Amino acid sequence: MSEVVDHLAELTGFRDRDVMDVTLVSALRDLLEPLSVAIYRCIELGEEGCAQSRWLTRARLVAGEAVATADPLWADPSRLPPCSDKPQRLECMKSRGVLQLQQADGSWLTIFPLATEREVVGVLEIVSEQRLKSGAERMVCSVLRIYHNFQGLLDYSERDTLTGLLNRKTFDESFLKALGELPGSAACIEAGDRRHAGGARYFLGVIDIDHFKSVNDRFGHLIGDEVLLLLSRLMRSSFRFHDLLYRFGGEEFVVLMRCADEADAAHAFERLRHNTEHYAFPQVGHISVSVGFTEVRPGDSPAAAFERADRAVYHAKDAGRNQVQSHAALVAAGAMREQTQLSAVELF
Repeated sequence: MSEVVDHLAELTGFRDRDVMDVTLVSALRDLLEPLSVAIYRCIELGEEGCAQSRWLTRARLVAGEAVATADPLWADPSRLPPCSDKPQRLECMKSRGVLQLQQADGSWLTIFPLATEREVVGVLEIVSEQRLKSGAERMVCSVLRIYHNFQGLLDYSERDTLTGLLNRKTFDESFLKALGELPGSAACIEAGDRRHAGGARYFLGVIDIDHFKSVNDRFGHLIGDEVLLLLSRLMRSSFRFHDLLYRFGGEEFVVLMRCADEADAAHAFERLRHNTEHYAFPQVGHISVSVGFTEVRPGDSPAAAFERADRAVYHAKDAGRNQVQSHAALVAAGAMREQTQLSAVELF
């Protein structure tokens, strides 16, 4: 019992979801000594992704291995296995019940559903030499309830109540983590990290609903809230599963994404602008959004990058709204002056 308590204490000691998943599979490996234990998430792809949903490995640990493996969040979705390839996992998610079956090699596969407050998002798979006993199954279910409850607490503190998108207070931490992946960043240099050389580029976009005040004035705040909720769904379908989507408050939204270059980022924001313009919002009809974006630079502070993107949004609104503007392109065209870079350390 003390071993279980120790693992639960470790599991709930982190606020990083990636670390939590690794800690969960490590704990179950130590407690059950199975052949393998893994967490798989079923990811829904955007409009221009593959036709099928895909399985993303969040954490997988095989007996005898010291370190869990996982798919990178920016993995090419087309290279991930289709969800339809694993019907047992889909059945488990649909039924929300535990499935046990014997495999061709004689080992036993036990699948547990992983759910949030909103939906079932994936599965936990345990492969063992013998059929998992009822006591062990109950223990795993109990551990998963604690895991679920702690994930719910994180969602409550990290997500916007209305839209389910990430909230403002989670932005700085994610931004600084992205900053550490940039080639030439202080974090990479200090760690001697060359994994991202010539690779990672991040872009920050600010999205503002055009004339949103008139929506609230004409239709009321309940309809205004419905517009915000529906726009958040359009954002999820327009961007990739690993792009970080935030609601900063009111009608202001933020996206932090990893892209190959500025053209790719512009294309993604233009896709959202187009999808919003052509979507028929109940009662309200058609609305539009103005978007400004900038590339995240080594040494940036969250406020500095946000300020550049926000200036591009104001330029978009002054130029007629319903458009996407790049801060770098505006500066290059002479439509905007580059401001002095803010310090990476800010005092409030």
